[in-house]
Amino acid sequence: MSDELFQALNEQMNFEFYSSQVYLAMAAYCSGESLDGFANFFIVQAEEERFHAMKMYKYLNDRGRRATIAGMDNPNNDYHSVLQVYEHGYEHEQIVTKRIYHLSDLALNEREHATMQFLKWFIDEQVEEEAMFDSIIQKLKRIDRDSNAFYMLDAEFAQRVFTPPTA
Repeated sequence: MSDELFQALNEQMNFEFYSSQVYLAMAAYCSGESLDGFANFFIVQAEEERFHAMKMYKYLNDRGRRATIAGMDNPNNDYHSVLQVYEHGYEHEQIVTKRIYHLSDLALNEREHATMQFLKWFIDEQVEEEAMFDSIIQKLKRIDRDSNAFYMLDAEFAQRVFTPPTA
């Protein structure tokens, strides 16, 4: 693995840690609005992002490279609605997708087959992440914040848990 690819993977690992912070900030907003189910959704999302970061951490170490942890910018903590929170989450996932594609392009250009295979999991994950956020946004746009459907969605998200993939 070239130094350029290593640095890019290390930067993405740190971005995944940052993504965890982004989702914790979203959870805090939802908690502040007494929407514990929506808060739980983002707490689970934060756990997933940390899992992604640790997956990269392990991969770098398995490849004989030492992962380096960097500081993070403060995530946005100011929102005006649950819809805005999810829209911001969707935009964030689109950024992650572009970053993963960039890593994949680097690996492809270097013919770094192990890294190409490793990144396939992240590409598949990003398809799921973007689809999930888009679906939730469409649901939120169809329901009114004061409707029973909004609170049913909040209750549904209260049941969400993080189960790390086995493969």
